[in-house]
Amino acid sequence: MISTDVLEEKAPIVGSLRKAEEVTWINPLLESTEEAMRKIDLTMEDVRDAEARLERFAPFIRRAFPETEKDGGLIESPVREISGMKEEMNSWQAAGLRGRLLLKMDSDLAVAGSVKARGGIYEILKHAEELAIREGMLEEGQSYEVFAREPFREFFSQYAVHVGSTGNLGLSIGIISAALGFRVYVHMSQDAKQWKKDLLRSKGVQVIEYAGDYGAAVKKGREEAMRDPASYFVDDENSVSLFLGYAVSALRLQRQLEAAGVKVDGEHPLFVYIPCGVGGAPGGITFGLKLIYGDHVHVFYAEPVQACCMILGMTTGLHNEICVQDIGLSGMTEADGLAVGRPSKFVGKTVEHLLSGEVTVQDDRLYVYMKELLDREGIFIEPSSCAAFAGPARIEKEEVCRAYLKEQGLEERMEQAAHLVWATGGSLVPADVRAEYVKKAEEKRP
Repeated sequence: MISTDVLEEKAPIVGSLRKAEEVTWINPLLESTEEAMRKIDLTMEDVRDAEARLERFAPFIRRAFPETEKDGGLIESPVREISGMKEEMNSWQAAGLRGRLLLKMDSDLAVAGSVKARGGIYEILKHAEELAIREGMLEEGQSYEVFAREPFREFFSQYAVHVGSTGNLGLSIGIISAALGFRVYVHMSQDAKQWKKDLLRSKGVQVIEYAGDYGAAVKKGREEAMRDPASYFVDDENSVSLFLGYAVSALRLQRQLEAAGVKVDGEHPLFVYIPCGVGGAPGGITFGLKLIYGDHVHVFYAEPVQACCMILGMTTGLHNEICVQDIGLSGMTEADGLAVGRPSKFVGKTVEHLLSGEVTVQDDRLYVYMKELLDREGIFIEPSSCAAFAGPARIEKEEVCRAYLKEQGLEERMEQAAHLVWATGGSLVPADVRAEYVKKAEEKRP
């Protein structure tokens, strides 16, 4: 392990990270989108292919999950303007935020209630399709509604799915895999909330608990899957399928913003703020957004101060060769979905020239954001989702951010800017757990 002194010499920000201080970091490796995309093997064609696969599976989704009927079997969330939250942030945080503040409500995604419904569900559907085609279960032109029928469920019961998770990915993988008929094993770390374990078990999923962190759960899940040739392991750290499933969200967001009259161009910049754990979901979303909007979109990630693995990996250039425990952090956080100690190298290397920057956030602040959003907008999202609000709270307030805006030629365009906070989970949280969160928030409000 490299000493902290050497790390700090290489990346001075490590000194603040190891003290668990809130930091704001602008990525010095950011390039023009055209230059950055030359270094990435994936293309818009791959994202379109993923979108088409989700459309093929819409008849199955509609039948298996009746709540998706109104959307024709597509799993999608609304975008909502939250001007009251903007006023609140400008008032009690003196954020000085201009432009429009929007919320992408993946907290309300059908089936799994989080952003993981995108990548997680997509990967399992892709796996199921490949198995069905390989074994001659599908006829050309056949409706994918057949995946909901008993012969298919019996077929998939021969196979197992394993995944390591702190919570929301496990929910999405478990729910969709069980609906198809797979035997499902979700390996969950100590950070996972009890209600998520209980919900999975109610769906017939086998939940295996570990005393260690996310990394330990992933390692054990991978080992178990390797012992059984009929098993499939969902690799949140390295999966291209997960990544592309998340990237499809950008295509759908583009249509939603157009319908809402939100322009994104040289005069109307778009800022997007995404909570980040191991990196899969924010990485895929970033890739998709950059393919569509190029240099007109500016993406920032948000992480808890004790589990800031992506910013640590990117600032040091070590990616998955370093974890937060290496610099004395615990990896423990109230933001269970972000409780990851080691980042994805695949994601870090893919977005290192696309990402504008990162912020880290104290846990207490998550509850304050959660309560303000609930009070001003009547919207509940998980505390981990609320990390992203640190982005718009700082983008026009902190000197390092103002320097970024000046460098990008955006200072005079901020009145026309749109700021989109990506809510990553919340709708499945039980009422009693919500009440506990609200009580905590009331205790922490300054």
